[in-house]
Amino acid sequence: MVQMKRLNTRELSFAMLGTILVLATLGTGSALAQGAAPGVPAPAGAPAAPAPAGAPGPPAIPAGVVPPPGYVIGPEDALSVVFWREKDMSTEAAVRPDGMITVPLLNDIHAAGLTPDQLRERIQTAAAKFVEDPTVTVVVKAINSRKVFITGLVSKPGQYPLAGPTSVMQLIAMAGGLQEYANSKKILIMRTEGGEQVAKPFNYQDVLNRKNLKQNIDLLPGDTVIIP
Repeated sequence: MVQMKRLNTRELSFAMLGTILVLATLGTGSALAQGAAPGVPAPAGAPAAPAPAGAPGPPAIPAGVVPPPGYVIGPEDALSVVFWREKDMSTEAAVRPDGMITVPLLNDIHAAGLTPDQLRERIQTAAAKFVEDPTVTVVVKAINSRKVFITGLVSKPGQYPLAGPTSVMQLIAMAGGLQEYANSKKILIMRTEGGEQVAKPFNYQDVLNRKNLKQNIDLLPGDTVIIP
């Protein structure tokens, strides 16, 4: 009877061991079915896990205009200031007559007379006092500061945007051409040079006849063409 009791105990031990192995095997299969355990690297070539829902992406950069060579920001220009992570600091800003723009948290920033890259660096430097490693983009949405003027005997006198290189003849064409009694040989281009007003003569008839073409200069912001 003692011998039979020992055999039953041994059999019971083997049975319990078998049960533990079966449970362990089922647990491993369940873990594999649900994915790799935390901290275990994915096998080579396995697809990357999707980004967590709600993770911030890069901001949308608004469309802008291509500034002409040598462009600097001026009053009435429309700008977009875009922060990469601090979206609450992004803003649309028009340059005020005093040359300033307003940026959330930073208040007034001087923009007039700077290139877009110089303004971007200035904003990043100011923002670094409040946020870590700010990344800023400055987009020129509209150039309203570069203007030329034409007055006198043309069809449409007034101010015109200087978005790119524009000659005297091109401005006259934009203004609808000379009126019938305009003195095409006595046109003047008024320009400020070194703080003083200078008058440059322009003979429309000569340029039409391909003479003295050097007088058909490219206009600068602030120039005024007078058609007598």
